[in-house]
Amino acid sequence: MKRLASALLVTWVLPHVIAAAAPARVTARIEGSRVAVSVDGKLFTAYTFADSQKYPYFYPVNGPTSGESLTTESSEPYPHHHSLFFGCDRVDGGNYWQESNEKGQIVSQGPKLVKAKGTRIVFTDKCLWRQPGKEPIMRDTRRVTISAPDASLCLIDFEITLVPLKDIRIEKTNHSLFSARMAPELSAAKGGTLVNDKGNKGEKGTFGAPSAWCDYSGERNGAVEGLAILQHPSNRWYPAPWFTRDYGFFSPTPMLWLENDRLDLPKGKRLTLKYRVAAHAGTPDIAAIQAQYAKTR
Repeated sequence: MKRLASALLVTWVLPHVIAAAAPARVTARIEGSRVAVSVDGKLFTAYTFADSQKYPYFYPVNGPTSGESLTTESSEPYPHHHSLFFGCDRVDGGNYWQESNEKGQIVSQGPKLVKAKGTRIVFTDKCLWRQPGKEPIMRDTRRVTISAPDASLCLIDFEITLVPLKDIRIEKTNHSLFSARMAPELSAAKGGTLVNDKGNKGEKGTFGAPSAWCDYSGERNGAVEGLAILQHPSNRWYPAPWFTRDYGFFSPTPMLWLENDRLDLPKGKRLTLKYRVAAHAGTPDIAAIQAQYAKTR
């Protein structure tokens, strides 16, 4: 695991789909309450941040082959899972994951484009964690970098720094942190494949297991595509255990396995977490991934 972590820190890639082809042109523009990101002129994803939302999220997250979203914006069961998102329940008595906005909301202060075109785009956003009529309890700053190294791969690098504005406590919860909800037809329940870095598959093999990454893939309308989430080795709790479901949800989260069933964050104490999302053509080849890691040692 130490060698794998070292290799991840150096490469920070999903290597089985790296090719010699030139990277695609990526562009971003703010359109109302979303940042729309296109790859070679076609929409790849949009970061939506309307004040009415529970939290900002990415939707769609389109596959590089089909052009259809690999994720779902809302689907049973648990329609509060919105595509690709960051949130948390049981934060100082509030709920920044589900239920009504009265319980808690993560409110964007308005994204800023840092780099709007080229081989990658970059934007930042500041968000306030608050309940209506109350002072915010936490601020987060996020930096998003999106690139497309070749026609078979699009990457979202998501870095978030949480800063408590008061002493806060997060209680044990399975509803937490960076998460994805796959389109139902790509889920394991519908014949898709969920796999982690040890080759364990499905909810049974991946739930609660520490893993550097997990990948969900499947076939839809003749196209085989998938989505991987990688945890950065610098993250606290790396490699965090995963909360996974065969219906299409997966998330690297330590919050269900916290020491003493709680996490205390003092006022002003920063917590930075980094994730890479890879939307890829084809299925993950675990052996190829590990071999590529080995080359970087």
